[in-house]
Amino acid sequence: MRVTQSMLSSNMLRNLSGSYSKMGVLQEQLNTGKKISRPSQDPVIAMKGIGYRSDLNRVEQFERNLGEVNNWLDSSDDALDKVGLAMHRVRELIIDANNDTKTPEDRDNIAKEIEQIRLQIGDLANTKVGDKFIFSGTKTLSPLYDESKIVSAPPATAPYDINGFLDPNNLTNTGIEEEVIIEINASVELKVNTNGVNIFSEIGNMMRELQSALENEKNNVGKGDYDKLLGDTDDCTDLVLTARSDIGARQNRVEMMENRLSSQNLIVTKQMSDNEDVEYEEAITNLITQESIHRAGLAVGSRIIQPSLVDFLR
Repeated sequence: MRVTQSMLSSNMLRNLSGSYSKMGVLQEQLNTGKKISRPSQDPVIAMKGIGYRSDLNRVEQFERNLGEVNNWLDSSDDALDKVGLAMHRVRELIIDANNDTKTPEDRDNIAKEIEQIRLQIGDLANTKVGDKFIFSGTKTLSPLYDESKIVSAPPATAPYDINGFLDPNNLTNTGIEEEVIIEINASVELKVNTNGVNIFSEIGNMMRELQSALENEKNNVGKGDYDKLLGDTDDCTDLVLTARSDIGARQNRVEMMENRLSSQNLIVTKQMSDNEDVEYEEAITNLITQESIHRAGLAVGSRIIQPSLVDFLR
């Protein structure tokens, strides 16, 4: 085959264009720090990158979910801790009220303090995370306790019981004993709420009996059964402690899951970096090599181009 001058020129231009393209790719890698900027450059790297990013997004979402879980558990534990302290004070007041040397004025003062403790426990029953009541089961928009709903004999259809707490037997309160579930890893879910209606209802019954006993003794109707009230108070305290121990167990699991997700985040980030990030030493070396090749191509090209008529006339 006869090789013409035009063929040599065309090949030279094509090779120079390819050399420019390779240098352009290497310069873009150094500028962006990435091996590719378009999927067409390496579909395998692009597809792996999509997979790694999806994994990383899932891990980050689970980490955000764990933040919400911690809010629920920490708020529940803090509220129940204060309820336990209130029960301890109620126990002290019961023992004090059982003293026969107490005057009616003393018992009246005890009754007033008991009333304030009852209101405080009602406030704790309505503890919220954001705009959600954490002790109301899945009825998170309904307060567990409502002072205005306390009546001597509420109708059977009333959503609140005699102590002002949501009545679990009322059909409109479906959900107050259900679990609030948050996903903390793939196919791993955790209960974040505590069944507050049982705890606070028991406390409400005990407080009502205590106030009734103090009122009867103040009016000389009869002495209250303080021994029974002490036992009831201890039972309520046990309910609080049991709930707190359950919360503590879940908090330990959350801590382990946080460590696991943190490790997964590091692993996926490293895999994504290995897949996409350019090795600067290698890229700089390749660029210098390509520049040398390009200069050699330009030197050879200058000899291939046919001299002009002016060159012959010199």
